[in-house]
Amino acid sequence: MNRLIAITGLLLACCAIAPCSAQERADQSLAPVPKACETPGVEVVSNSPLPNIFTALKERRKINILVIGTTSASLRGPASGDHFATVERFLEAMFKGLDVTIVHRGVSGELAADAAERIQNEVALNSTDLVLWQLGTADALAQVPIIDFRASVTRAVEWLKSHNVDLILVGLRYTRSMSRDANYQATRQAIMGIAKDQNVLRLGLYEAQETLEQIRQGRGVVLSEIEATESDYACMGEYLARAIAAGLFIRQGPMKLPATRKEP
Repeated sequence: MNRLIAITGLLLACCAIAPCSAQERADQSLAPVPKACETPGVEVVSNSPLPNIFTALKERRKINILVIGTTSASLRGPASGDHFATVERFLEAMFKGLDVTIVHRGVSGELAADAAERIQNEVALNSTDLVLWQLGTADALAQVPIIDFRASVTRAVEWLKSHNVDLILVGLRYTRSMSRDANYQATRQAIMGIAKDQNVLRLGLYEAQETLEQIRQGRGVVLSEIEATESDYACMGEYLARAIAAGLFIRQGPMKLPATRKEP
């Protein structure tokens, strides 16, 4: 039912941008995530609407997205490819006539407090409608006190909300070696708490990557560290694309990614 509500809203919005017939409305739906990205039983994306990009979509048919955070920059090299391009392709295919511009301003190893200071300038320079902020990993590894981390992130979130800019928090990466690290897990929980308290959308990268690793192990699939990282970040792009598309129109109730396929 939740999936049906989300798709119904999406179809109505598609027609608002590019008029479509009854048959076209019946044929359109959110494509399921690729099989390699399926995480059965895991809530990868928290529930929250994205009202400001909804307005931008209606008024300008254009959405400006700022990507910022600790590992965003590393995703642009020839080896890794640009996984955030998945977001642009997916949204422009879903909403005909929509122009999506993604600006990368990630700095490898950047702490949340430093990113929080940069966000204001970057948002102003790029007329940003939506910020994708990957955070937490560098802070956890640097042993930044949780109280300081929460304060820095909360101030940035409140500033973005006061300036009508939507936000998706992308949480820490999953690594087996840090699964029992108290500070790493406390930082992860802090991000979850901020997202809930501030009612902003959160992508649970840690939970998704942990589940994907367990699935690969169960199937006997062996990937190198580089291959696993590539696969996980490719999936992140898929999750984000669908989260933004659905979040545009979710007003209440839990948001679900498209249902996973059943094993043959």
